[in-house]
Amino acid sequence: MKDAAPTSRWSRLPIIGPVVRFFRRDAAGADVSDSLPASGIKTYHCGTLTYTKAGLMAVCAGLLWGDFCLVLMDTVVPSVLPLKLKALGSPNWLMGLILSSLPSLLNTIVCPVVSFKSDRYRSKWGRRIPFLAGTLPFLVVSLVLLGCSEDISGWLQTHMPFLRNVAPATVTIALIAVFMMVFQFFNLFVNSVFWYLFNDVVPAQHVARISGMNRIVSSLASALYSYFFFRYAETNMRETLIGAALLYFIGFTLVCVIVKEGEYPPMEGEDDKASRGFGAVKTFLKESFSVKWYLLFFAWGAIPILGGGTGIFMVFFNREMGLSLDDMGKLGALATVPPLFAMYLASTFVDRWHPMRVQVYVGIFMAFAAFANWVWIFVTLPGKYFFWLSLGTAVIGSFFGALQSVCAFPLLMRVFPKSRFGQFCSALALLRSVVWIVAGTVGGLFVDGVAWLCRNSGYGPNFVYRFLFLWTGFSVVVPAAVGIWAYVYWHRLGGYDGYQPPAPWSPNKTEALDVVPTVGPQFRWLSLSLRLFDAVMGLSVLSLPALMWWMHQRGATIALRWYAILVLPFFLAVWIGWKFLERGIRRDMARCLSNEPLHNGIPHHGVLMVVSIQYLLSLSIWVAQVIVTVKLNMEWECIIFGIANAVANLLLTTAVLVIWRMERGRSNTLETGGGKAGALPNGGVAARSA
Repeated sequence: MKDAAPTSRWSRLPIIGPVVRFFRRDAAGADVSDSLPASGIKTYHCGTLTYTKAGLMAVCAGLLWGDFCLVLMDTVVPSVLPLKLKALGSPNWLMGLILSSLPSLLNTIVCPVVSFKSDRYRSKWGRRIPFLAGTLPFLVVSLVLLGCSEDISGWLQTHMPFLRNVAPATVTIALIAVFMMVFQFFNLFVNSVFWYLFNDVVPAQHVARISGMNRIVSSLASALYSYFFFRYAETNMRETLIGAALLYFIGFTLVCVIVKEGEYPPMEGEDDKASRGFGAVKTFLKESFSVKWYLLFFAWGAIPILGGGTGIFMVFFNREMGLSLDDMGKLGALATVPPLFAMYLASTFVDRWHPMRVQVYVGIFMAFAAFANWVWIFVTLPGKYFFWLSLGTAVIGSFFGALQSVCAFPLLMRVFPKSRFGQFCSALALLRSVVWIVAGTVGGLFVDGVAWLCRNSGYGPNFVYRFLFLWTGFSVVVPAAVGIWAYVYWHRLGGYDGYQPPAPWSPNKTEALDVVPTVGPQFRWLSLSLRLFDAVMGLSVLSLPALMWWMHQRGATIALRWYAILVLPFFLAVWIGWKFLERGIRRDMARCLSNEPLHNGIPHHGVLMVVSIQYLLSLSIWVAQVIVTVKLNMEWECIIFGIANAVANLLLTTAVLVIWRMERGRSNTLETGGGKAGALPNGGVAARSA
């Protein structure tokens, strides 16, 4: 048996004490350990590995340090190269091809092979570490070559006569493409194998907590880079990439030294033809893609990747809105901090509300807010105002975004069969990679197409990036519709209380899956959520007279006139529409408590409460928009902001209506202080004790 306990030097580190206390407690706050030897030293076990508390801390610290270096490297490359390619005159479609499509194509080939081989590899250093150590020098060299691509281009043109008639920018772009593919090839080895280490060397009772800390470390790495170094991405590309290469080299060298793998048993079932060669491919495809439910779920998870096809162009949108690279870096860093705390809180609510419900609800609200950035086609604020408005919006929406982020992996655990969880996760990842291949190039073509349509508009070359919301909106609306379909289908398979994953390989055609208790709609909290929505609609109307009086005081007569003619009536109409919707929901709540048939369903209070609080806080953003535009004598922009916020309230009401309708026949219980009461769709009565 291998002992992974480090020497006492680790226990002398200042951070060891608090973190060791964190790891030695389970969810209930009690000490957890596998054994207490006669010596009195608690030990922890993972396979053939045995740890003391300090040894466990050393391994976890090594993994987190590796995660920090890996995330930082993966953040630097996609942030630097778009700027360099743009400066070299690369068309948008080529940027998408180099940075998105070709790497995704590699991903579909390399990752399945590396994962398959590393599972079966055996050596005295383990089955994962050799892949990390073996690719380390190649990955570092490829990063250095990327950073020096312009210098290499000049050297080649000097020493190779046939390149002297080729434009220097063309040679540099070609070199970046080649070095990028080399970097991505070896980087896929790391990204495929590194995460498996957590399952191989971390005791089971600590895996969830170390995974949660990974999210925090990853966010901190991105925030530090954005705040301190992104400002130099364009002017110091060479130094930035070489620095990332050195950090990665040091970081993963320490990982390979600190983290020790145990001994693994031989692979079982290797003589089965269905698990080798073409038999394995056939089995994989048949089991993963022959069930309608899984195909629907895969589509729901893969389509949103389309939105990432234009992500590399957001830096140019921010430039068009007046932000410098320094501003973008600080905005990215500051906007990362609130989600760190929000994720910690959101993780507890996702389990209580069920990740399927959370993901569908969040998708619906996002779909109806997807095109909110249309206002920036008509409005251009000074950069400092856009910076603070964007930061305020990001902070206010942090908890909502954290819900979506946190529920992604638990949702897979509640849907995929446990015996083939990795297989179905890889099938989903494979489809996402295929979609990403298309998204990168097609997203670039979309941008170029809009640029062609706007070629005679008279605006600057970056004006086209204001239309990115059209592409990202499409990639949100379609998955929301598919998500509703998946939600309905999932209820047919048992839903919250009886879902069992379809399993065509089993005689029963399903596989047993533990049902985790969840909290259904609760009368008190749902009533509070409706009151908060009412407050959003009401305060939007009640704040208008004060804003209009201030416009009058500032002499903004055009804005005042249109607010009286259009904006105020629009807000009033939306408020009246909401009151009708609220009354309908409350009537269904009363019917449910009286065991009467429902008109629609009972929406869950959880996500509704989060969204209502977010929109209530967002009223401050709208007031700031009005104040800024009137102060800057931008009256038409003030009118546009007013119309946009009225439209936002209308779409918010529509989203609640869709959820209310979607729950018809599926959510028919309402928890009160004494228990649950519910009305069945056919008029029968259902009542259950709490």
